[in-house]
Amino acid sequence: AIDVHQGKALWQRPFPIAPYHVHKRNTYAASTPTVDGERVYIAYADPNHTWLRCLSLEGEEIWTRDFGTWQSDHGFGTSPRVADGLVVLYDSQQAAQLAQGQEPSHERVLAVDAATGADRWETRLKATVTNYGVPAMYQSPSGLRQVIAAGQGNGIFGIDAESGKLLWEMPVLNKRSVGTPLVVGDLAIASCGSGGGGNYTVAVRIPDRADETPQEVFRIDRAAAYVPTPAVDGEHLMIVADNGIVSRVRLPDGEVVWSKRLGGNYGASPIIIGDKLLTISLDGIASVIACDDEYAKLGEVDLGAGVGATPACGSGKLLLRVGDELRCLPLDRAL
Repeated sequence: AIDVHQGKALWQRPFPIAPYHVHKRNTYAASTPTVDGERVYIAYADPNHTWLRCLSLEGEEIWTRDFGTWQSDHGFGTSPRVADGLVVLYDSQQAAQLAQGQEPSHERVLAVDAATGADRWETRLKATVTNYGVPAMYQSPSGLRQVIAAGQGNGIFGIDAESGKLLWEMPVLNKRSVGTPLVVGDLAIASCGSGGGGNYTVAVRIPDRADETPQEVFRIDRAAAYVPTPAVDGEHLMIVADNGIVSRVRLPDGEVVWSKRLGGNYGASPIIIGDKLLTISLDGIASVIACDDEYAKLGEVDLGAGVGATPACGSGKLLLRVGDELRCLPLDRAL
C-alpha cells in the first residue's frame, strides 16, 4: 500500500512463488489487486498453486484460498472481481496448444464469499486456451443478476450470480480472449485475437431471463483490439488496437465513426478522463485524444520507459506504472 499523497510505502506483505515461464510481455505482477472499501483481494499463481487472498486495508491477512495447479505458457494474468458480497475469479487454463508432457487443464469461474472466502459456487466451462478477461457484473430488468465473461471455449456467456448456473452462451470467439468484456446497457462486448492477427470484437444482447436466447448485435473485424480493453464514452466505444489504430465506434449499432493510426504498439487499455482519451504505447508514448465525432489529437508525451499497465485515475490524480516506477500526477497538469 502506497500513500497516494506522498508516495511512501505504508505496508508490504511478501508472498513467495515458485519461478515459472511467462510470456515476454507478462510479469509475475500482471494481476491487479481489487478493493471493495473494506478489504483487499489479490490473485496470483505458480505451477502448483492458484491463490486468492484477502487482506485488511492495513495489510493483515483475513483468509486465503488455494485452488490448485496452474498451467499456461503465457503465465498468470487475470484479476478478481468483487461485487454484491462475492469475489469472482475466472480460472482459465491451457488445454490446447500443449507442449510435450503437458496434460490438458481446466476452465472454470469460481465465486467465494468476500468476507470469509467460503465457497459459493463453481461453474465448469469448455477448456481451450488461457483467457484473461475479468468478469463483469450485470443485472437485467427482470432482476436477474449475472456474471458476464468471455473465452474461446464458450464465447460470451452469462452465469447466474446466485447459483453459478450457466444461463446462456454464444460461441462467437474463435481465438483467445485477453481484454475484459464490457457491459454497456444490455450489450456484452468482448474481443478475441492472437499475436498473429485475426482480432475482432463482438457485441451480444444479454438475455433478460434464463429462458431467452442471446443475439449477436454487431461485429468489428477491422482495427479491433486483442490485448487492450476498449473504453466506454457514453454511447460510443473508443478502441485502441494493438497495432496503434484508434477508432470511435457508435453504440448500439457498431458503426465506425472514425479510425486513425497513432503508430506504435499497445498493450495497456485506454481510459477516458472527462472528454479525453488517454492511451499509452508499449514504448511509453502517451497520447491524448478528444472524445468527439471529429478526430483530434490533443497532445503527446514520451514517458521515458515502457508501459504495459493500464493507468488509473481518481481523486484528481493519475497513477501510471512506467518501467519499474509508480508515478502519480495531478490530473489538472497531466491532461
